[in-house]
Amino acid sequence: MNASALGGLRVLDLSNVRTGAQVSQLLADFGAEVVHVEPPGGSPLRAEAAWPCWGRGKQSVQLDLHDPADLTVARRLAASSDVLVETFRPGVAERLGLGYEDLAADNPGLVYASISGFGRQGPLRDLQGYEGVVLAKFGALWALREMTTRPGPSFPSAAYCSYPASQLALQGILAALYERASRGQGQHVDTSLAQGLTVHDTFQWFARVVASRFPGAFTQAPPSVDGIPSGGLSFRLLIALTADGRWLQFSQTSPRLFEAMMRVFGLDWMFDDPEWRTAPDFEDVDRRVAFWERMLAAVRSKTLAEWREEFDRHPDVWAEVFLRDTELLDHPQMAWNQMVTVLDDPERGPVRQPGPLVRMEGTPAALDRPAPRLGQHDDAIRARAASDGPAGAGHPVTAAPAEGSRRRPPLEGVTVIELGTYYAAPYGATLLAELGARVIKLEQPDGDPHRNMLGFPEVAGLKVLQGKECVAVDVHTERGRAIAHDLIRRADVVLQSFRAGVAERLGLDAPTLLGLNPDLVYLSSPGYGTGGPCGHRPAFAPTIGAAAGLAWRNAGSTIPEQADLDVEVVKPTAMRLAAAVMGVGNADGFSAVSAGTALLLGLVARQRGAGGQAMLTTMLSSVAHALSEVMVEYDDKPDVATADPGLHGFHALYRLYEAADGWVFLAAPSQREWERLTGVLPSGGALAEDERFATVASRRTHDDALAAALAAVFRERPAETWERDLRAADVACVVAVDAPVEAQFLDEAGPGRACGFVTSGHHPVLDDVPRLAPLVRCSRSSTVAGDAGLVGQHTRAVLAELGYPDEEVDALARDGVVVA
Repeated sequence: MNASALGGLRVLDLSNVRTGAQVSQLLADFGAEVVHVEPPGGSPLRAEAAWPCWGRGKQSVQLDLHDPADLTVARRLAASSDVLVETFRPGVAERLGLGYEDLAADNPGLVYASISGFGRQGPLRDLQGYEGVVLAKFGALWALREMTTRPGPSFPSAAYCSYPASQLALQGILAALYERASRGQGQHVDTSLAQGLTVHDTFQWFARVVASRFPGAFTQAPPSVDGIPSGGLSFRLLIALTADGRWLQFSQTSPRLFEAMMRVFGLDWMFDDPEWRTAPDFEDVDRRVAFWERMLAAVRSKTLAEWREEFDRHPDVWAEVFLRDTELLDHPQMAWNQMVTVLDDPERGPVRQPGPLVRMEGTPAALDRPAPRLGQHDDAIRARAASDGPAGAGHPVTAAPAEGSRRRPPLEGVTVIELGTYYAAPYGATLLAELGARVIKLEQPDGDPHRNMLGFPEVAGLKVLQGKECVAVDVHTERGRAIAHDLIRRADVVLQSFRAGVAERLGLDAPTLLGLNPDLVYLSSPGYGTGGPCGHRPAFAPTIGAAAGLAWRNAGSTIPEQADLDVEVVKPTAMRLAAAVMGVGNADGFSAVSAGTALLLGLVARQRGAGGQAMLTTMLSSVAHALSEVMVEYDDKPDVATADPGLHGFHALYRLYEAADGWVFLAAPSQREWERLTGVLPSGGALAEDERFATVASRRTHDDALAAALAAVFRERPAETWERDLRAADVACVVAVDAPVEAQFLDEAGPGRACGFVTSGHHPVLDDVPRLAPLVRCSRSSTVAGDAGLVGQHTRAVLAELGYPDEEVDALARDGVVVA
């Protein structure tokens, strides 16, 4: 048995951006030997506050990949590696002689992972893959317009694309390693920041499909109109200020939880009052405003300490404080879950940071090595490259599959049993279904509540149900539990997301199920944890996002937080916080993509000798990793890039600008990009000769002046003209598209189709539907774009596999144990 999940694997990381760094960080955390290739003088990542976290556990070597001798070193390192990670623009690695085909010729077992901005096909493949550029091109910046009071789109500081892309790349790597063990061949896996952005969409895609197919029969109101909540969901997700000036995020999404909140607010009388009995839904705008103000007044009647006492007395009522910066590391649940660690860094001293993304009981992470010092391993790694054995020595390679043989998905033969509701954990299993796993969803007889969160039945749950077999079983009954146990005895993986104590009461906890199936990979993926101070609390994306600091990361510089705010200030500020915590990205997306990585890590560990084991991820800790750029504490920590008070961007060369007829996003932070920019701007010569803007450092010193100068220039021409002219000069400048994000992927005119991100599927009610293509592409293995099913659609077939005759299934259905 391996002492660590990934011990003995060699990883070569050629990337010098956050996405690649977080890929190799997780691999290093769980035992892989990671060599990070830095340019001479060191990686730009070393200037980031999060470098002690992203670089932990790795070795590094400085190589100039344009120098033939150093390129030879890199190629020799690749020849003896199991995994290579690169984040170049498509085509760059190939021009360097470090493309997959070049390296696989010497090392057929190599798993080669690429992460780009827009994928490796389509008209955007050569566009620089900056996070802000991707967000602008796919409509995300306009979707966040309510984060600020000024007109126009808004820029979020959170890595809504980069972190999910890192997790998708990890899933491709782990799936390819899993498949390599039986097939003997490596392969090229790739994903993109644009695909990473899609993980946050829980139901908007299919809401748009239905609205376009049945015009007038189904409409989905925006969260607010003219600054006023448009429907009951905004009141269930109430944001309000306490008497002592702290912002709270409630998430009472179900009728039962909302009724509990109204009782604690002293407003439950409304349910019996003819004027208010439809609460929280009102057609009349004035009635909505009056109801909103009553709720705000109720929250403002107590201090934060008094509200915490109320929460202790009423467990079904819960709100999180909007935390900021690194305050999440002090959250009591993070300590309980053992998901905060301190590493002694030889240059920085003790560094407090997020612990491992996954807590594995059998093969725990070993976080005992700090980030490497510059040059620390140069000599040793060069010597290793010179003396390494023949290519692929660590992983025997079988003959390649015969031409024309069936392409198989990498997780073919893996069975996952999903026990969970909504999106934050279940979508992690959806991602495994796209890689070929069989996913059987055990849901309650009336269906996962996520199915019917919108006015049109089934639409809200379509995305998360894709590729799954839907088996409806009441696991609260003895016979229902027996069915679940029969399935789990034959399964490879169980994913559950119950609140603390529920799995134990149902007999679906890790000790029970590992007793039935010792080889089971069992992942608990709840909001908070399987115990501890908050494990029993209801957890939804807004509350987790507030507690993790997601909203404050995006809009904190614009948010007043004091006790004496007038209600006419409180209301628009609450709406801005709502956009900041749920406007485009959210804790559900971050958590689901993290759960997918954890599931694959468990499978690879089992395959490498670890056996079955219990594992834990949580929504809270997943967002900690998604916000790792700020989630570190040590003396003299450098400033973290944060959007300006106007929420235009990080600095003058990475921000939004208003054009003559719209907005553009410019990303030209490097000296080389500055020279290209000034070479094509009408007044570029004057800017280039201005001493204030001569160097990267001087431009940062005079950032406000440079932003003002560029703002004047960009107002002179239409946005599309700027994109055309600057892209022709290889400067990343794109129109900030004013359209829903899902439209940019789904609609015929959007870039998503041209990039190959869309395919077709089928649904029993909606017939043929467009859907996202699998988010990881494999060069040799196939992927699976499965369909969503109805409640109980597959119950009879799955029970037949277990040996249940039709007459017994009929009896179970009559008794309400199953829906078949």
